[in-house]
Amino acid sequence: MYRIKTMNSIAPAGTNLFDRAKYSVSPDEENPDALLVRSAKLHDLRFGDRLLCIARSGVGTNNIPEARCTEAGIVVFNTPGANADAVKELVLCSLLLASRDILGGIDWVGTLKGRGDEIPALVEAEKNRFVGPELTGKTLGVIGLGAVGAKIANDAARLGMNVFGYDPYLSVDVAWGLRTNVKKASDYNEIYHSSDYITIHAPYIKDGKTPTHRLIRRESIAQMKDGVRIINLSRGEIVDDDDMLEALESGKAAKYVTDFPNGKLAGAKGVIAIPHLGASTPESEEKCAYMAAAQIIDYLENGNIVNSVNMPRVAIPRAGAEPRVCVMHRNIPDMIAKISGAVSARGINIENMVNAAVRGSDMAYTLLDVSRAVGGLREAVESIGGVMRVRVLA
Repeated sequence: MYRIKTMNSIAPAGTNLFDRAKYSVSPDEENPDALLVRSAKLHDLRFGDRLLCIARSGVGTNNIPEARCTEAGIVVFNTPGANADAVKELVLCSLLLASRDILGGIDWVGTLKGRGDEIPALVEAEKNRFVGPELTGKTLGVIGLGAVGAKIANDAARLGMNVFGYDPYLSVDVAWGLRTNVKKASDYNEIYHSSDYITIHAPYIKDGKTPTHRLIRRESIAQMKDGVRIINLSRGEIVDDDDMLEALESGKAAKYVTDFPNGKLAGAKGVIAIPHLGASTPESEEKCAYMAAAQIIDYLENGNIVNSVNMPRVAIPRAGAEPRVCVMHRNIPDMIAKISGAVSARGINIENMVNAAVRGSDMAYTLLDVSRAVGGLREAVESIGGVMRVRVLA
């Protein structure tokens, strides 16, 4: 019986996916095999020795100690694309809110309550206070062309915008799905120089080769067009709040739409602060929960890793009844040879095998479908230096 501990309220679309003949699912599970989480912070949580994986019902994993999980051989999943439609729709709304003073106009009309027949004339006299530019013909720069960014790029192109996109890790699948009139920028600077509007859909990376911490700051804003409108529904830390407020005060930036309000941004001039509504739709919550649960099940029962933020994608369809050996190990020389040697030394044939390493880490993962499982197989593989965790699945 697998134990699944829910760290938040999870939509039934996810929890109902678990077969109760094989899974016990509740917030009270002790020493669970998997955690299913939304926003609960896990950095100070002590992980039990049974814990194999954590699935985040959503995209951002800032609330999960990824490095600690990697060292412990715990797979961290997220659900990219499950909330893409919800976020995309809010970005399209944000483009309009950043262009025309719709919110200011609505608030102003609210002040006219009680003025009866005067209202139509007052509206005609004052409506010019709330004008703003059309989107058609303007240039949109999309930073990050993942599940959300690609949808926005395509829909903005359909609205008649000139669209540039930049993503240092653009996947082939996403590239095939982009409309032909979405142009690929060569770097961030081309986005900054060309765009009337910029929308950010990159993960928050504090350090490393391609950090996004304070990606939008004084130096990058200086390269942008005067009156640029910036939308950030990705992560608050990607934009330097002080530098953005300075740009709004000077007029360098016309509007800043963010889904991450704080004490500096709430009520500030030129800021439209949305209360973190990017994925707040019932449809998104259900899709994220379903996807997170499905990934847990596939990993626990089949050893497959899909959509992990700290482990490589490694998956083999279960074509037959062969046992499967799942090995989490260090990515060091001769490891594959030693694993396969431990298997063949017991007269077991390897029917299928796939291996992949974690980019930027010394961790790797190997799946082997074998002809049969014999006693001592798991222990033999575990005894290899550099092997961290072994499971044998029937």
